[in-house]
Amino acid sequence: MVMIDLPILKVLQKSDVARRMVRWEVELSEFDVQYEPRGPIKDQVYADFMVELFSANAHQEEANFRWVLSVDGSSNQQGSRAGVILEGPNGLLIEQALRFAFKANNNQSEYEALNAGMLLGKDMGAQSLLAKSDSLLVIGQVIEEYQAKDPQIVAYLGYVQILKGSFVVFELMHVPR
Repeated sequence: MVMIDLPILKVLQKSDVARRMVRWEVELSEFDVQYEPRGPIKDQVYADFMVELFSANAHQEEANFRWVLSVDGSSNQQGSRAGVILEGPNGLLIEQALRFAFKANNNQSEYEALNAGMLLGKDMGAQSLLAKSDSLLVIGQVIEEYQAKDPQIVAYLGYVQILKGSFVVFELMHVPR
C-alpha cells in the first residue's frame, strides 16, 4: 500500500504517458499495489519532528546562539500586513506573512509584527534575540526613549515588555528601509 497525496494512480492509468512511465507501470503491475491518500498529519508527528530538531546536544549549542528576528509591518487602503523572518541555528529560517482581519495603522502593524516575531522566537526556545525593525517610533518606545500616548499603542508596548522577559538577552536594532 502506497500512502501518497500525488495523483500517481491517475498518471499511471493514462494511455498517453511517456515511455518511461509505461515501463514503470508494467514493472509495478505485477505487484498488487494500492494507492491511498495520505490523510492529515497528526500533531504527534510535528511534536516528534520538533524533539528531533531540538535534541539535547543541539539545545546546549543554542543556549549561546543569538537568534535574529527581522520584522516589518505596513498598512494601506487594502488592509494591514506584517512580515516576520526568524533566523536560528544551523541555517534555520522561518518566514511568516501575516494579514490582519482588522484595521490597523502603520505603527500598530509594526507592533503586531514585533509581537508575532517575539512569540515565534519564544516558541522556538530562543534565549538570546536580536530584533530588527525599520520603525524608529516603535524602537524608541520599546527602549523608553519615546513616550507612548495612544491607549492601543500603550497596550502593544506593554505586551512587548512582557515578551521581553521571555529572553535572557533581548536587543532591538533599527535598520534603514
